[in-house]
Amino acid sequence: MQEIAFIGLGNMGLPMARRLLTAGHPLTVWNRTPAKADPLRAEGARTAPTAAAAAAAAPVLITMLADPDALAAVAQEVLPHLAPGTVWVEMSSVGPRAVADLAARLPEDVSLVDAPVMGSVGPAASGGLTVLAGGDTAPVEKILGTLGRVVPCGPVGSGAALKLVLIGAVIGGVAVVSEAMRLAAALGVPEQAARDGLLAGPLAGAAGRAFARDALYPVRLAAKDVALATEAADLPLLAQAHRLLTDRPDLADLDLSAVLPRGA
Repeated sequence: MQEIAFIGLGNMGLPMARRLLTAGHPLTVWNRTPAKADPLRAEGARTAPTAAAAAAAAPVLITMLADPDALAAVAQEVLPHLAPGTVWVEMSSVGPRAVADLAARLPEDVSLVDAPVMGSVGPAASGGLTVLAGGDTAPVEKILGTLGRVVPCGPVGSGAALKLVLIGAVIGGVAVVSEAMRLAAALGVPEQAARDGLLAGPLAGAAGRAFARDALYPVRLAAKDVALATEAADLPLLAQAHRLLTDRPDLADLDLSAVLPRGA
């Protein structure tokens, strides 16, 4: 089994790292908040004192971080410590620009795969994610396959680009469902009738995500992903969705479904 260093143990990173550990991969982990690594250490993972120490510990480095700034900070620390032949698998949702910036900074003897995922914490734990992979995935094919279904997207950066397209559509769809439920309330349409109708119609996928109660995609991260999308193109509907996501700071750490009107 390939040795792996895993940096970033948030809502998604922790179950993904555990999945790899359970599959038998020797695992070294690091997280900015050290206590988040404790459960994995109890299960047999090694914990590193710094991101640099983690990156130097294995030939495969996986990062699952919150945003481009977090990725840049980790890169600044680990780049001088990467061994020749390291494969860096960047799985965060950071957009193609951040991936291109990272690729430009890597030594020639270090390769990069960008592999952001679609799916929430349940699929992360069970290996049911969709992995959108850009670059040469052959050296890490089995690792990625342990995490989910791998979709080859093209060169490095193409996975990050497709992730923004897909997640933008998901967020926009949830925003539309939220508006529909507000309209239903204003017109006196029974909530259950509106839900059933949306789930049976062409917006069934978006409605299913909007009404989900077993997912954890924080509103603040959805806002970050929308901001990355609207930086790349003129997207007036997603710009409006961004305002919906940021108007209520008290929702920031709740799942995306929290943007629906109360009770929906």
